[in-house]
Amino acid sequence: MTNYLPRVVDAELAELLQTVGAVVVEGPRASGKTATAMRAARSQVLFDVDDNARRLAGVDPAAVLDGEAPRLIDEWQLEPSVWNHVRRAVDTRRLPGQFILTGSAVPADDATRHTGAGRFARLRMRPMSLFESGLSGGEVSLAGLLEGVEQRAGRADLPIARVAELICSGGWPGNLGSTLPRTLRANRAYLDEIRRADVAAVSGKSRDPVKVGQLLRSLARNVATPVSMSTLATDVRDSAPSLKSDTVAEYLDALERLMVVENQRAWSPHLRSRQSLRTTPVRHFVDPSLAVAALVATPERLLADVEFLGLLFESLVIRDLRAYAQAADAEVFHYRDKDGLEVDAVVETADGRWAAFEIKLGERWVDVGARNLRRLAERVQGSAPSALAVIVPSGYGTWRRGEVGTIPIGTLGP
Repeated sequence: MTNYLPRVVDAELAELLQTVGAVVVEGPRASGKTATAMRAARSQVLFDVDDNARRLAGVDPAAVLDGEAPRLIDEWQLEPSVWNHVRRAVDTRRLPGQFILTGSAVPADDATRHTGAGRFARLRMRPMSLFESGLSGGEVSLAGLLEGVEQRAGRADLPIARVAELICSGGWPGNLGSTLPRTLRANRAYLDEIRRADVAAVSGKSRDPVKVGQLLRSLARNVATPVSMSTLATDVRDSAPSLKSDTVAEYLDALERLMVVENQRAWSPHLRSRQSLRTTPVRHFVDPSLAVAALVATPERLLADVEFLGLLFESLVIRDLRAYAQAADAEVFHYRDKDGLEVDAVVETADGRWAAFEIKLGERWVDVGARNLRRLAERVQGSAPSALAVIVPSGYGTWRRGEVGTIPIGTLGP
């Protein structure tokens, strides 16, 4: 695997394999799970390409577990019965690092997974961040910001036209080195397969690919916004009046279980004032290139609609923040209250430290973002932020205690 580019989750996977008996690596198809798992595994079985292994699993699931540990069981959800056999093997062996299970869909019936407590750990993979693909130097560390470490980076310039290209191409490892026209076609084919086959497969029932496509387009038009389920259903029904709201909800559930759609939950801090918080999640594709593919857009079309391009840039930054935050045992939220204050990203660690970020497409909007961040810090009770910063395409990377910093996305890393 000489062309493998290191991933942020490599270290997480290595650590988990020293801690628990089995690690479940989950993420959308083509995000690089198998390549990453293969580097850590010493033997493997690939259910998506080995029909004989799947037949064997159906007759004698325990037989496919034989092999040097860690043993990779790729796309395990294609034979869900293997889950309980892995659990039993972990219990019998009583050693960490026995299995790596990868999956690009959450099985519809989760009952078989509940017995994994204490034996399994889950690790989410997403498409490559700019740092992983070599497009960010990573001089400004998110982990460092959460520790309150002052940071500085030289000027990094990412022209808006280049931003549009990166949004369109996305972070899919298989597209690295390909031309932009080929990448655009590949991303559309990826989404076409999801609407034609994958949604039906994960739902366990027939689905209308045309209507699934309409929902994907609605999600794309509303990317990086807290669009409600009812609004999505109304939007889809404009094209398909016979489609029921419950069915739209089922389609969306399938897309979430395929991990191509990932909501950004609302943050609930302790506030000095009695603001009512808005709890509707912000909708994102796991990679903004899927929104582009759903709308059959190009960089030129995005540049003609700067407001929409700004939302897609926000989605790209959220993708990267999620990768870096996970490595720091943190999660990415959004903040919105009924007084109109909105902050694009709040990263909170398991022990309660937090940093907040506004995401702006140009330096001329930095002051607006900085004002929002200061207002948020004033409203949070009993917990000062570790860092406040505005993330932009270009500029100098600086952050000092007590100030609102500026971070070009080309300098941000784990």
